[in-house]
Parts: sequence; C-alpha cells; structure tokens
Amino acid sequence: MPQTKKFIIDFDSTFTRVEALDILGEISLEGDPEKPQKLQAIKEITDRGMEGSVTFRESLEQRLEILKANKSQIDLLIQALKKKVSKSFERNKEWLEENAKDVFIVSNGFKDFIIPIVTEFGIKKENVFANDFVYDEKGNIIDFNRNNPLSQNNGKSETIRNVNLEGDIYVIGDGYTDYEIKASGLANKFYAFTENVHRPKVTSQADHIAPSFDEILYINKLNTKFSYPKSRIKVLLLENVHPIAVDLLKEEGYQVEVATGAMSEDELCEKIKNVSILGIRSKTNVTKKVLDNANRLLAVGAFCIGTNQIDLEECQRKGVAVFNAPFSNTRSVVEMAIAEIIFLMRRFHDKSIGMHQGKWDKSASGSFEIRGKKLGIVGYGNIGAQLSVLAENMGMNVFYYDVVEKLALGNATKMNSLDELLETCDMISLHVDGRKENKCLIDAEKIRKMKPGAILVNLSRGHVVDIPALRDAMLSGHLAGCAVDVFPEEPKNNKEPFESELIGLPNTILTPHIGGSTLEAQENIARFVPGKIMEYINTGNTFNSVNFPNIQLPFLKNAHRLIHLHHNEPGVLAKINQVLANYNINIVGQYLKTNEKIGYVITDIDKAYEEDAIEALKSIPGTIRFRTLY
Repeated sequence: MPQTKKFIIDFDSTFTRVEALDILGEISLEGDPEKPQKLQAIKEITDRGMEGSVTFRESLEQRLEILKANKSQIDLLIQALKKKVSKSFERNKEWLEENAKDVFIVSNGFKDFIIPIVTEFGIKKENVFANDFVYDEKGNIIDFNRNNPLSQNNGKSETIRNVNLEGDIYVIGDGYTDYEIKASGLANKFYAFTENVHRPKVTSQADHIAPSFDEILYINKLNTKFSYPKSRIKVLLLENVHPIAVDLLKEEGYQVEVATGAMSEDELCEKIKNVSILGIRSKTNVTKKVLDNANRLLAVGAFCIGTNQIDLEECQRKGVAVFNAPFSNTRSVVEMAIAEIIFLMRRFHDKSIGMHQGKWDKSASGSFEIRGKKLGIVGYGNIGAQLSVLAENMGMNVFYYDVVEKLALGNATKMNSLDELLETCDMISLHVDGRKENKCLIDAEKIRKMKPGAILVNLSRGHVVDIPALRDAMLSGHLAGCAVDVFPEEPKNNKEPFESELIGLPNTILTPHIGGSTLEAQENIARFVPGKIMEYINTGNTFNSVNFPNIQLPFLKNAHRLIHLHHNEPGVLAKINQVLANYNINIVGQYLKTNEKIGYVITDIDKAYEEDAIEALKSIPGTIRFRTLY
C-alpha cells in the first residue's frame, strides 16, 4: 500500500498573497505620521528574515516593536487576509477539503489570524502550527510565546520533528525557513512557491520551483480541479497590450511573457512554439506558417475589434479559438469620428497649423455647422449604429448603408445602395470590417460619386480606401476634407517612420491608428478578451468566439466535461455517444453547435470512467481537438 503524502504549507506569501504582519502594520499604524517609513522597515525586515540573512527571532522582535498593534485589530486583519488567499489555493479549495487530514499549516506567523483563514478551506485546527501573541491587560501585543518552537531559529524543523508525521512529506513555502525543513532531513521534497514572491536564495535550494499549487498537484498526479495546471499554460502578449490584461492572466496562474512591438512572421514562428495563448493587436499577422509552428496553441486574443490580421480559417482547422473585443472601444471610435467631422467641417486643423506658423486667418469661408447636414455611414454595426445615435442627437440627418439588413435606430434612413448613399450625403464615415471584399471599397469611381465639397472619414481598415484616388480628389478640390486613421501599410512600432501620399494635404487629418486608443477602451479590451479566453479554457464556453460555433454553457458541477471539436461531418455526434455507451458512461448534459465547417460538442459525464474511453473519443475520425475539464 503506497505511503500517504503529507503537505506542509507555509502561510505568509504562500497560502496568502501577502505577509500578514505587513497588513497588520497598515491597520495598526493608521494615523502615524511615520507610517510609510515604518511599513517599509517592516517589509525589509521580513525579507531579510525570509532569505535567512537575519535570524527569525530577531526579525519577529523588530517587527512587533514597530507595529504597536492591539488585539482589537486582529479581526480587521482576518477580514483583510480572507480577500488575499492565493488564487491557486482558492481554485483547489475542494481538494484541500477532501484531503484535510494530510494538510498541515506550519508557519512563523500567528494562530490568532491563521486558524480563522485556513479552517474555511477545511484544514483542521489541530493541523495548524504557528506562534502565539502575548497581550497585556489592555489587549496590546507586547510579545510572543517564547517557549513555542516556532518563535525560535529553525523552529519549523523542530515542530515537524515533534509532530512525528508518517509518510512522504512535501514542504511548500516561499522562505528559507521552509527549506530548512528539507535540509534537516525531515521532508522528501521542498517546493519553492513563487506565485506571490520569488526569492532567488530560496528557489536555488528547491527540489522544484512551483509557480502555483496546481503545479504541485499536477506533478504529484493528484486529483485536481483542472486537467492541466495553469502554471504550464504559456501566454505571449505583443504590441503593448494593457497591463490589466497581463495582471489578469497572471492572477489566473498562467506564465505570461510580454513584448512591446509586433513581430514579423519568422520571429513569431520561432516565439510561438509551446505558447498556449497568443495576444495581439492590429499589427501582428497570424498566418498559416505561424500556426504550423504553434504546437500547443489553444486560443488567440485580438485586443482590438478587427481580426483580418488572423487566418481565421486556418485557426479553425487547427482547433484554435479566436476572440476579439467587438464592443470595448466602440464609444472611443465614435467620439473620434464626431470630433473629426466637426474639425473638418470647420477647417480647425488648417487654422491651428496656420496659428502655429504665426498666421492670423479669421474667416468663415469654407466653415460650416454640422447641424442639418447629411451624414452617410457605411457599415451599420456596433460603431456605425452608435455613431448614428450620437450624430442625430447633435442635429445631423443620418443615412446608412450595410450589406446586411440592419434595423435603423432613431430617425436614420437606410439606403438601398452605396452609390445612393455617396451621392446623397455631405460627409461619409466608414465603419466596415476587414474582409477581402472591402478592399478599395471606396475607389476613384466611388469618390467621384460623392458630392462636391463632401468630406470622408476612415476609421475602419486601411485597405478600404484607394489612397492615390483620395489624394487626387483632395488636390482637385472635389473633396473638401478627409480624416484617415488606418492605412494599407503601417509601421510595426513607434520607431519606424510613417510614409503616405496624404502627408501635407490641406484639411487632412492623419492619425496613427488610434481610434480605439483611449485609456477607457484599452482597459475595457484588456478585461474583456482575457475574460473570454479564460472562460473558454476553464469551461469550454465559446460565446463571442470569432471562428468557433458559439456555445454558452452552465457551470460544471459534480461532473467531468469532455470537449470535442471536429470537422462538420454527418454522424460524429452518434459516434461520440456510441463510445460513451460502450464504456457505460452516463451523460449528465450535452451541447452541440456547428457552423459550415466545424462542430463543437460539449458532453458532461459522471466522474467515474476508464481512461481508454478518452483515447477512443480522440480517435473518432474527423476529430480536430479534444480536451477534458474536471
């Protein structure tokens, strides 16, 4: 019979994301004019103690002297710490509850605040070994129990020796005192826990560096809530994706690498190997060649609206889900369109340049209000529709054209053709997607159909407008103004020069693809895209995926979830269910959605099943990708 594995877990910066005495300092030093300096001193003392450069007892004495805390503040500390439990322990609460008899908390912290936290995760009170505060008659913390082995140097080792545990003992912690247990010969392995803090002096002594508790359970082949540890999911984020996205993905337990600029095809081919999640913006192209080198890619996140830079069909063929942010920057783009229409109609741009050159040109010539003018919107999607509402509220008469039947908002008028729209309106704003059919949608012929003196705004895609034709129309005076935010060829980063035939033209606003570049929009995108990717990985939900059939699923409860992605061929669902029947597997719930090319089947089953059943499901003809969620 195999020996039981016992887990010795540290508390500060391991079970919780913080050092408890640091948080107690935030509470007890409130109102102290020297609070910042004292908190920094506490942190430095803690770090020196964790790295072993000062003895633990010295560290503890120095910190308590600075804190000047009271028993009445412990409840506040407990409430704060409950919100600071490490994410991977929260994710594995069920495992901790089920294995509570084999889990021990051994900490140089204090039982007063540790027990109320860990017992909520099923850990037994008698399995908690920590220090004790000593209070005076007024409840002031004046000392610690100096007879407790954990208040002394090498106290954790002494405590483990006294407990006399049987079986294999694994220590999980972030500090040198945790390593000392292994060094004393009292543990089989020491896992340096780096989810919250990385101490090189500690990790250099570890048997294994564990970025999360998921990782420890995985390598020990223990039952976890997840089929694959999140710490082994590698994320590559390019093009200055907002830090919020980085933080969210790291909090989920993923390994995240960030690059500031776009990558060439060859660079990305090399970098994407072993990457599970790729995050890009508009300048990185995810081609078939790139995808052929992506041996572990699960999902691509486009931190923008457009996805024309991604080979969606090849992603589909390889079972890679693509998510974008179709709504997150809508307001930002609409406000920019409104602003540019006003600027062009009033010729503000040219007037401003003239003023900077010392020219005073006070004249109403060529300057118009937007009220009562006819705005033509090409593309009546999320952005076009919201622009329609705001423009009408500002007194404009709105007309729109879309290849798809769209319901008019407010008093907007649907036009039957693009030509009719161009011939009718005083200003045209483009809000179409990046499909190939939209290349040079506005060419020389279409520009000639526009009213003389009209203005053109392009905040959609660079290839939608024929740039030489637009230049000719501006120079000839057929168009009175234009604003262009997107271009057929754009610099890959801010260091490359910008070149365009539109440079220097009158009443021409050129901006560097910043329609959605507001802090609000970038924060919205940074929350939305990772949220959808994490939901897909954790639950199989494909809602809002650009290239997968959209399925919104209930949360998984007391079951395993089988995710089967396959070519859309007749009979695949029947084959899946036949395999399940052959292995006497009971189906708890099943969900199917297809598009013209692929099918996506989610099957929730009872937890008990043979591993051979999984291999049989993977072997069904037409299978593209198979995943199991616990």
